[in-house]
Amino acid sequence: MSQPAQVTARPNVRVVLFGLMIAMMLAMLDNMIVSTALPRIVFEFGGADHFTWVVTAYVLGTTVSTPIWGKLGDLYGRKTVFLTSVVVFLVGSALCGMSGSGFFGGADTGMIELIAFRAVQGLGAGGLMVGVMAIIGDLVPPRERGRYQGMIAGIMAIAMVAGPLVGGFITDNLSWRWAFYVNLPLGGVALLVLATTMHLPKYRTEHKIDWLGAALLSIGITAIVLVTTWGGNEYDWASPQILGLAALALVALVAFGLVERRAPEPILPLSLFSNRNFALISVIGFLLGFAMFGAMNFLPLYQQTVQGASATNSGLLLLPLMFGMLVVSLVVGRAITKTGRYRAFPIAGGVVMTAGMGLLTQLDLGTSKTVSSLYMVVLGVGMGFLMQTSMLIAQNSVEQKDLGAASGAATFFRSIGGSFGVSLFGAIFANRLADSAAGPAFAGGGGGEGGAMNLDKLKELSGPVREVVLGGLSDAISHVFFWAVFFTVAVPVLAWFIKEVPLRAANDAPPADATPEDQAEAALGRSPVA
Repeated sequence: MSQPAQVTARPNVRVVLFGLMIAMMLAMLDNMIVSTALPRIVFEFGGADHFTWVVTAYVLGTTVSTPIWGKLGDLYGRKTVFLTSVVVFLVGSALCGMSGSGFFGGADTGMIELIAFRAVQGLGAGGLMVGVMAIIGDLVPPRERGRYQGMIAGIMAIAMVAGPLVGGFITDNLSWRWAFYVNLPLGGVALLVLATTMHLPKYRTEHKIDWLGAALLSIGITAIVLVTTWGGNEYDWASPQILGLAALALVALVAFGLVERRAPEPILPLSLFSNRNFALISVIGFLLGFAMFGAMNFLPLYQQTVQGASATNSGLLLLPLMFGMLVVSLVVGRAITKTGRYRAFPIAGGVVMTAGMGLLTQLDLGTSKTVSSLYMVVLGVGMGFLMQTSMLIAQNSVEQKDLGAASGAATFFRSIGGSFGVSLFGAIFANRLADSAAGPAFAGGGGGEGGAMNLDKLKELSGPVREVVLGGLSDAISHVFFWAVFFTVAVPVLAWFIKEVPLRAANDAPPADATPEDQAEAALGRSPVA
């Protein structure tokens, strides 16, 4: 019987990895670079009441498209689908840079154009992130995959620090449009490298896209992202808008689950969740995103206000966190490749990350930058244990034909967790701050637009007043980390129940805990397409 095509590009894996790392860097860097350029964009276009949509549109496009790109890769071949996502991202970047230039309309429509084109860019970015993980899964067997995914985790860590620095340089020395145009040469290099060197195995599959499932999933995800973005900010949590969106999300996702049970080629096969490891790691990914992205948003705020760092320097002050994550990701990846064992790492990661969050609850007015840096190293080490190990476990829990869907689901749950984390911790921060002695300064009359104090004016406050305000801020921020502990502590508990399934030495082998029927199907093989 013919067997699935073996990877023919192993000698080129390092060259392909170079292209993949550029693509991942683009997806991770973009949002952070643009966030730095936003004040300049608002100054030029106006529309300050809509500027948050510049970020939301990108996040929405990325989150909605991630599971869809993953499934399309399973159906039509990873290479074609991934290169398409790169092209979509680059087209979106070029259009964003042209917003308000007169090509589509004047400056009066610039903000609307930018928001629309950011959604296009986000659609492409969703394919970049899930595609990189799935392609590594195609190129490298699970036993050897850890070290390569560790490198990708390192790129993600570097991008999180480099983003604000690059964005600040571009904003200060070039036009804000280059925050988007900078993607074009880098993306062009990635496109050329991958188009000419990447050769992936293909399989004959029935191409029947689950359009109804894709539509319902998109509606449900969009409603969830809007709830987490608008709740407590644009609208009250109990407002008709938020309750209506929550009801829409519930109805759409329930309908999605019913459709997926009958679809021949479901966008997100629900059978994946019957695998204990996949189900557990999906919840762990959600909690990781919840705690990491939610709480990490408050570290720069603490550094810029309480510790008095500039926006650029606050990016540099995150280096200890990223250093811890980078080093541990690389070490763990190599250890998994050498030993083939991984169960201990998510358990250790959950414990260390919880310890890091616990240390961050001690942040106050007197905490030095050295001490806070040590706290961040501990948190980074914990995240380093978890970042790519969770993806590896998810991929090792499914058959190769479902690799894209599994990678998309793992990325999706982490992203959704981040959205919920940002929203919930933002509400916790705001409520704690309002109840503090600094609350009146932020409730109104503080000189900020819409009753919010302009934090740039903190230095102008008199000593005693400034100390009260900064004390309230540091207390509210440490309170956020206190609540984050309640979520991170669940990670090692869930990880304890992960089953140590041997990592497959070849991509065409079924999971070790697969059913006898799945193993029999894999033994028959699937006809490869050249």
